Amino acid sequence: MKTILITGASRGIGAATALLAARQGYAVSINYHKNRSAAEAVAEQIIHNGGRAVAIHADITREPDILRLFSETERQLGTIYALVNNAGILEQQMRLEHLTMERMERIVKANLLGPMCCAREAVKRMSTKYGGRGGVIVNVSSIAAKTGSPNEYIDYAASKGGLDTFTVGLSKEVAAEGIRVNAVRPSLIYTDIHTDGGEAGRVDRIKERVPMRRGGHATEVAEAILWLISEKSSYTTGSFIDVSGGI
Repeated sequence: MKTILITGASRGIGAATALLAARQGYAVSINYHKNRSAAEAVAEQIIHNGGRAVAIHADITREPDILRLFSETERQLGTIYALVNNAGILEQQMRLEHLTMERMERIVKANLLGPMCCAREAVKRMSTKYGGRGGVIVNVSSIAAKTGSPNEYIDYAASKGGLDTFTVGLSKEVAAEGIRVNAVRPSLIYTDIHTDGGEAGRVDRIKERVPMRRGGHATEVAEAILWLISEKSSYTTGSFIDVSGGI
């Protein structure tokens, strides 16, 4: 049974990915930062259905937490085969002139530096250069990396643009070492992250701008992530799947 580590997996896209991965036979490490009960509920659902799962607390903006997350995952579930860098944040909608340096630092640490550090630890374990057996990294970016999210979350968009560049660079760096690195770019997905940004009903407000005229669901993003992890995408690296309804 292969092990998958999913950051920010207590809710939304992360939780949907954890449940789908378990159904496909993976042992799942469910990382969470604040919502312990939700993470444990996801793990319990997987275990109840005959799978293997653990919920592990870690703040991915803190390097010691990341190191512990990886060591605990390996201790409890074995060698990590796949990493899904899903954890991320956004904050209240506003224009650039109202953004503080402290806020921008929080966004970049959570959405770019944390995933980079997690990927670093994954590479150390997966790379054939270091005796690993290969593996897969999937970064959860955002269609905001392409649109820039003006008047709302340009700091978030910029952090996801950085994640896209990192995806391309790392994919080339480790391609000959048995590691594939790809990303998904969701757009308007019905998750709690919009509440964090100050507008719980944002998807319904602007869904008519989407060519498909609807918001997406976390399970639809999870399907793309699991395809990128699977052998069905064995010749795919440095690539992006836009789960965006046509944006």
